Amino acid sequence: MSRKGHQGAERGSKELEGTARSTKGNIFVVSLSVADLVVAIYPYPVILVAIFHNGWTLGNVHCQISGFLMGLSVIGSVFNITAIAINRYCYICHSLRYDKLYNQRSTFCYLCLTWMLTIIAIVPNFFVGSLQYDPRVFSCTFAQTVSTSYTITVVVIHFIVPLAVVTFCYLRIWVLVIQVKQRVRQDSKQKLTQTDLRNFLTMFVVFVLFAVCWGPLNFIGLAVAINPFYMAPKIPNWLFVLSYFMAYFNSCLNAVIYGVMNQNFRKEYKRILMSLWTPRLLFVDTSKGGTDGIKSKPSPVGTNNNQADMCV
Repeated sequence: MSRKGHQGAERGSKELEGTARSTKGNIFVVSLSVADLVVAIYPYPVILVAIFHNGWTLGNVHCQISGFLMGLSVIGSVFNITAIAINRYCYICHSLRYDKLYNQRSTFCYLCLTWMLTIIAIVPNFFVGSLQYDPRVFSCTFAQTVSTSYTITVVVIHFIVPLAVVTFCYLRIWVLVIQVKQRVRQDSKQKLTQTDLRNFLTMFVVFVLFAVCWGPLNFIGLAVAINPFYMAPKIPNWLFVLSYFMAYFNSCLNAVIYGVMNQNFRKEYKRILMSLWTPRLLFVDTSKGGTDGIKSKPSPVGTNNNQADMCV
């Protein structure tokens, strides 16, 4: 084999290895998607019922279930975004130890731990009695004025601490990216793949939008918790409603971000939309994809998201 061919094969092998390693991190992205979808399964439909009847008519049991699933979605999203940031930090900043830290078994354990912590974080709401119907937003949600100490704890543990962890991880990644950019002018071996950079930027945008969407509601809750008798009447209803729906609108944004920043997602979105007009195309494309996969398996180097290494 020629030297050029050997270098191409070696680069293809590295790209394949990088794709396999990145796939472990994608498990948390799928988990984040599940957390975003939870609100659409039950809470949103019962909110529509409450809006239609101009009040809650489903009883306390459904109120508690709706509030629990709403919290499961919110806290699950927070913890999964944190898990993704830690995973990206280990993948980029500690690549030599990544395979040991995120093997198949440990990755599954991290995922289970993320959801266990999510459930543990929600359970105290039933003892405090903070899941109540709020007529301003037509939904059973976390009541910020029930317990001052508990509200502060919720904001700190469910927002401020994860925000600090994610910020630390992404700052360290940005520092490394800048260092690689400076070194690459002198040493051509210091490179990051285009796929790594794209995945990092996608999840960074997810984090920024999450902080922007959830920040107002959490800061309102923190202000009310510190001085409920003075601050609660001072918060306009329109401001609370705006911050509330802005926060839960964040669940819809992630799919848009994936579509805008990832060509594979865009292709799948386009195929799904086309299949809605002509459903038979969905089955034709699926069958064709399976046949093509049997005939020829493309090299990772040839795919759009695994092009040749790009200097940052």
